[in-house]
Amino acid sequence: MIYEGKAITVKALESGIVELRFDLKGESVNKFNRLTLNELRQAVDAIKADASIKGVIVSSGKDVFIVGADITEFVENFKLPEAELVAGNLEANRIFSDFEDLGVPTVAAINGIALGGGLEMCLAADYRVMSSAAKIGLPEVKLGIYPGFGGTVRLPRIIGADNAIEWIASGKENAADDALKVGAVDAVVAPEKLLDAALDLVKRAVAGEFDHVAKRQPKLEKLKLNAIEQMMAFETAKGFVAGQAGPNYPAPVEAIKTIQKAANFGRDKALEVEAAGFAKMAKTSAAQSLIGLFLNDQELKRKAKAYDEVARDVSQAAVLGAGIMGGGIAYQSAVKGTPILMKDINEKGIEQGLAEASKLLGNRVEKGRLTPAKMAEALNAIRPTLSYGDFGHVDIVVEAVVENPKVKQAVLAEVESQVKDDAILASNTSTISISLLAKALKRPENFVGMHFFNPVHMMPLVEVIRGEKSSEVAVATTVAYAKKMGKNPIVVNDCPGFLVNRVLFPYFGGFARLVSAGVDFVRIDKVMEKFGWPMGPAYLMDVVGIDTGHHGRDVMAEGFPDRMKDDRRSAIDALYDANRLGQKNGKGFYAYEMDKRGKPKKVADPAALDVLKPVIYEQREVSDEDIINWMMIPLCLETVRCLEDGIVETPAEADMGLVYGIGFPPFRGGALRYIDSIGVAEFVALADRYAELGALYHPTDKLREMASKGQTFFGQAANVQNKGE
Repeated sequence: MIYEGKAITVKALESGIVELRFDLKGESVNKFNRLTLNELRQAVDAIKADASIKGVIVSSGKDVFIVGADITEFVENFKLPEAELVAGNLEANRIFSDFEDLGVPTVAAINGIALGGGLEMCLAADYRVMSSAAKIGLPEVKLGIYPGFGGTVRLPRIIGADNAIEWIASGKENAADDALKVGAVDAVVAPEKLLDAALDLVKRAVAGEFDHVAKRQPKLEKLKLNAIEQMMAFETAKGFVAGQAGPNYPAPVEAIKTIQKAANFGRDKALEVEAAGFAKMAKTSAAQSLIGLFLNDQELKRKAKAYDEVARDVSQAAVLGAGIMGGGIAYQSAVKGTPILMKDINEKGIEQGLAEASKLLGNRVEKGRLTPAKMAEALNAIRPTLSYGDFGHVDIVVEAVVENPKVKQAVLAEVESQVKDDAILASNTSTISISLLAKALKRPENFVGMHFFNPVHMMPLVEVIRGEKSSEVAVATTVAYAKKMGKNPIVVNDCPGFLVNRVLFPYFGGFARLVSAGVDFVRIDKVMEKFGWPMGPAYLMDVVGIDTGHHGRDVMAEGFPDRMKDDRRSAIDALYDANRLGQKNGKGFYAYEMDKRGKPKKVADPAALDVLKPVIYEQREVSDEDIINWMMIPLCLETVRCLEDGIVETPAEADMGLVYGIGFPPFRGGALRYIDSIGVAEFVALADRYAELGALYHPTDKLREMASKGQTFFGQAANVQNKGE
C-alpha cells in the first residue's frame, strides 16, 4: 500500500499503475470534507515521491464517485473573512493542481454520480472514462455559489466556453452520452467494464500511444478564444442567463463573469480569479439562504427516513373522488410505480380524473421524459371504479372529496367499512381538523391527513397531519407513500389549516387590509413578485380559487378568532358574492383568456374594480416597503406561532414547508430565516411599528424573549440585510 487513510487509499495495480481510491469510511457516499482534502494532499505527495509509479487511476469504492463538498463543513468556512476564504480556496486548489501536474498520465474512472468537487477532481485528471450509468455536473449555482475547485477554469478549456457556461449556469446533472458528446469525458463504457477501460487507457498513455502531456496542456493555458469570440460568447450568455435567473440569483451570471475574467490567464492566475469570485458569492444573502435550504432539506430527508422503521409497505393505493385533484393524485401514484384505484360516485368524475392523468402522462411523453410504453403502463396502473369492489386489498386510501366536514366524515366512515382492518385512511383536506374528521371512524388510529398541493404533479410538498388518535404506523406509512410518490413529506400536528394554510391566510389577511386601505391590487402583486414570490397575492388567490380562499378564510377565522376574524367585508367577500371565482370561471381579481398553448392568461378587468369599491374603506399612502411589511409580518409571526405551538417540530421543517408548499422565495430561505436575516430584535421592532393593524402584527412573548437574549432560529444570524430592495 503506497498510502492508506480513512477516505483515500493508493495501491499498486500492475506495471507501475496505481489506483487512488476514494472510499470514505463510515459514510454511504464520498464527499470532500476536511479529512478527504487533507488525505488527498498526502496521497498526491506520496505518488509524487514514488519514482516507480507510471500512471494513476482515480476510482471510488462507493456506488457514487464523489457527490461534492461536505456543505455542512464548508458552510462554516463561509463565515470567515473574505481574504481567509480566498486563501483557503487557493490552498485546496493547489492540491488539485499538484495532482494535475503529476509527471505521469492520470485517468478518472467515473462509476456513479460525480458532482461539484467530484467532477472537479475528474477535470484535474488527463482522461475521464465514464460508466454509462453515471451522471456528472456542477450544481453549485443551486446553492447561490459557483464551482470553487477549478470548475470555472478547467471545464471551459476542456469542452469550450459555450458548453461550460450552459453546464455551470444551469447546474444540471448530465448523462454519460451528453458528457461524451461535448468532450467532458473521453469514453463511456458499461459499468462492469469501467476499471478495465481505465486501466487500458492509462497503459496506452504510458506506452506513448496517447500524449497525456499534450492532452492536459490546454487546461494550463489561456482560453482559446480571440477578443471578438470572447465578446460574442460571454456578453450574449450573460444577457440570456440574467433573464433566466432573475436579479435575486446572482451566481449564474457571476460564474460567467469569472470565466470571462479568467479567459486571458493561464491556470494558476485563473484559479485566483475563481477563488476571489467564489468568496464574494459565499458572502451573499442568497447563498446563505440557499445553503440553509439545502441543509433544511437534508434534515427533512433524515426525519422522513426515520419513519421507515415502522412504515408498512404500500403496494396498492386508492383515491376517493376523481376530478382534477383525484386525477393528479392517481397520476402521481401510478407514474411512480404504485397501482391505484380511482373511485367516484359518477362517470363524469371518473372521466375527468382519467383525462387529467392522461394529459399529465402525455405531457411527459411529449417532453421525452416518458416512453409511450411507460405511459401505457402508468395508465393501466390507474383502475377507475364506481364501487368499492376491490377495496379489500388496498393498503392506503386517500380521500379527496369536497372540502366539507360532513361530506368527508360520511365518505370516510363508508370506506372504512369496505377496507381491511389495518388499511390507512388519509384525508386530502386543506383546512379541516383531522381529529374532528376522525370522530366518524371506528379505527381513528388508522387515520391521518395527507394534504397535497395543487397542481399535484408540480408541487413537491405533502403535509402528513397527525390527529389526536393517529398511530405512529399510520403516520409512518403515509410518509413512506408520499416519498414513494416522489414528494417531500413534512409531519405536522393538527390545527385549523395545519402549517402551510395556517401561515398563508395571515398573508392574505395583510393583502385584504391593503386593498381595504385603497392600495391597487395590481401594484401589490408587482411589489410582492419583485420581492421574490412566484406570483402576487391577487393572482395567487385567483389561481387557488376565490371560493376555496373564502371557505379557508372562514375556517381560519373560526379557529383563530383573536387575530384572523374580521367583521368587515373584504375583497374576497366582494368577489365571492359577485361569483368571480378566479381562473376556474374566468374572472376574479383579473379576467382570464386562453393563450396559444391553451393556458389561462391574466388580463386587466375594470369590472373587478367596481366590485371592490364597496370594500375600500379608506385611502392610505402606503410605500412599497409598507406593502411588503403589511404582508410578510403576519406570515412570519404565524410561522413563529406554529413552531411555538408544536404544530411543526423544527425551524427547518417550517421554512421548507413554506418554500415547497407556497413558493416562499427560496433566496430568502423561509420565514424564520428571513426573520434571522433581519435580526430577531429588529424584526420585533418592525412588527411593533405596525401594531395598530391588529393582533396578526403582535409578536409573541417568546419571540420578544428571544429578541432580548439575542437568540436566532438557525444558530448564528445572517449578517446581511435581506429586505425587499
